[in-house]
Amino acid sequence: MKRRIALWAARTTAADRLARGSALVWRRRSDALTAWVRAGRRSDLTGWRAALGPLLRLLLLGVLAYTLWAIVRALPWLMWLLAGWWIRAAWKAGKTAAPTPEEAPAGPDVDAVRALLLEAMGDADAVHLSTVLAHLQERGHGEGWKVGDLRARLEALGIPVQPKVKAPGSKSPTRGVRRADLAPSPTVAEEASTAPSTAA
Repeated sequence: MKRRIALWAARTTAADRLARGSALVWRRRSDALTAWVRAGRRSDLTGWRAALGPLLRLLLLGVLAYTLWAIVRALPWLMWLLAGWWIRAAWKAGKTAAPTPEEAPAGPDVDAVRALLLEAMGDADAVHLSTVLAHLQERGHGEGWKVGDLRARLEALGIPVQPKVKAPGSKSPTRGVRRADLAPSPTVAEEASTAPSTAA
């Protein structure tokens, strides 16, 4: 009886690891492809010309997907190789356990996050969260994040996220951060200006 329970527990643990890893692999691949397609948009163009890059990249992905489907249909045994690759990647990704609250790393400094947002913003007055997320992931941060994850983290740090923000290179407004909202609060500025000087 104990042996059966142990086997069941081992199978359950393995299934959970594969399921967790599969979800992580899918999210990483889809986020990477989405960022790649989005990166095809040219900021120096406007209108339909600016959207040609993402459309061409999306078309290329469709051609590659159709080609892969045709090859697998002609050679069904390749499906076993694809399945084996996916299981291996899922098993490897599922090995990393989520940190406990005691082991979780401390959150980033608010000033550092503000500086990063200003860097992504450049000379503009606002920046979309999708642009900030791409900016983060280009530097190896926020892997697997979506716009909603970034929004939740910014709001947890007290950085306002506006529902509709216009940014350069985009025709339609969407969620983003404004430069005016990144300035120090009037209370902090007033305290800094009225603080007594210690200079001789």
